[in-house]
Amino acid sequence: MALRLHNTLGRELQEFVPLNDKQVGLYCCGPTVYNYAHIGNLRTYVFEDVLRRTLEYLGYTVRHVMNVTDVGHLTDDGDEGEDKMIVGARERGMTVWQIAEHFAEAFFSDLDELNIVRPSVICKATDHIDEMQQLVAKLEARDLTYESGGNVYFATDNFRGYGELALLDRQELKAGARIEVDDQKKNPRDFVLWFTRSKFGHQAMLWDSPWGKGYPGWHLECSAMSMKYLGESFDIHCGGVDHINVHHTNEIAQTEGATGHPSVAYWLHGEFLIMDTGRMGKSEGNAVTLKTVKKRGFKPLDYRYYLFGAHYRTQLTFSWEALSGARNARLAFNDRVAGLAKAAGGPDGTPVGELGSPARTAREAMVESISDDMNIPKALGQLWALMKDDSVPAADRLGVALNMDSVLGLRLSDVAAGGAAVLPEDLAALISEREQARARKDFARADELRDELRQRGVLVEDTASGTTWKLV
Repeated sequence: MALRLHNTLGRELQEFVPLNDKQVGLYCCGPTVYNYAHIGNLRTYVFEDVLRRTLEYLGYTVRHVMNVTDVGHLTDDGDEGEDKMIVGARERGMTVWQIAEHFAEAFFSDLDELNIVRPSVICKATDHIDEMQQLVAKLEARDLTYESGGNVYFATDNFRGYGELALLDRQELKAGARIEVDDQKKNPRDFVLWFTRSKFGHQAMLWDSPWGKGYPGWHLECSAMSMKYLGESFDIHCGGVDHINVHHTNEIAQTEGATGHPSVAYWLHGEFLIMDTGRMGKSEGNAVTLKTVKKRGFKPLDYRYYLFGAHYRTQLTFSWEALSGARNARLAFNDRVAGLAKAAGGPDGTPVGELGSPARTAREAMVESISDDMNIPKALGQLWALMKDDSVPAADRLGVALNMDSVLGLRLSDVAAGGAAVLPEDLAALISEREQARARKDFARADELRDELRQRGVLVEDTASGTTWKLV
């Protein structure tokens, strides 16, 4: 089955046909490193990771580029407010450079814990100021810019087709719907390419330019860096749905305004993770970080598994109860994988090319699901059904689970290897201490040790025949 993806440009499922045979160029909007990413942000990066894994699973070679915004992103996605880096530095008593380094490191640590494959190219905005200035010069040469109030603006009236990605009506653009009026702009939808006079003082990051000392507008970096690393035209551009109306709309205007031809074949956008009270976000004051998730006793892969309960284009409402249910489901899933490894006599399972008919048919159904706009909830349900089917040889079921984990990214090979693992001495000592506590009826201490073991990746279970354990 051919891979089909939902292209925001057209709002429809389309067969994926790459520009260059099996070579795929993928650009994903990365973090603004002024604070810790919250789990709503991280949902987008898990979706993009599943996309990359799906492409590679289906035989494509992916060049995956992600930017890191360390300058120019204002507190409003348009041109209002302060630079988020300045705000973060002021709140923490650090320099903007220290803020950028600290939170970039924290962000990529989160990705690692969620088993998100690192991009092929990670590019910082501040390392590409020359490329951004060159892009502004190209737009200037095409009569797509003007200077006003000391800043350089993109003239949206001069770019035919502005707003098509967001399905924005030209009359709405003229009226400036939901855009704060700026007296310096000819059209409320015009946006800053280069600031030489910001609306606030004490800008810490400034560079010389043909238009005066200043710094870039936020949208500029993605156009400049995507073209540098993927070319003027590439296959897929991803982000969250909040990028559609402003950031990606402006990015298209910049890139296609400079080149004169379409830049991206497929635009993919992931939906919000929301709370009962609405969208999760730092400005809303309800942001939950991965660190908070871990403090509550969950593992990052519990959250990854939780996200697989909804399609990436569907809003997902977060609750601790729902995350607890996902953790229990993942533990049960891991238990089956470990059990299959024991039954199969090893952690590897049957190679895909040697699967029996039932397992082969089940795997083909899963491939159809992931090829249908990455329907991971359906594929995971199909995998669960196979795992429970005792009429299928254990080695075949294990083989399919490990094969599909190339897409799921749940580290099932580690689970399978741990099915017959030897427990380290310090953990074995804790289990022994817990058994002694139970024998003297010190159940409070036994519970403390059980919780400590779970935090360290060992799940203990008390049965009629004694205490058993397994790695999780």
